[in-house]
Amino acid sequence: MAKICSVCGKGRVSGNQVTHSNKHNKRTWSANLRNVRALIDGTPRRVKVCTRCLRSGKVERA
Repeated sequence: MAKICSVCGKGRVSGNQVTHSNKHNKRTWSANLRNVRALIDGTPRRVKVCTRCLRSGKVERA
């Protein structure tokens, strides 16, 4: 299972880490994912969900 939210599809994004002297290094930011038991089609299953989806109520927890 990849590091992607199963509700909204949010995953990793890439960009540059920029120092004070303006050096650029490639880096990635991961989504804030949590393993939760959620009701999917009426049955509880373990899914990876980002905290934004949990806070906004898009997931019905089991």
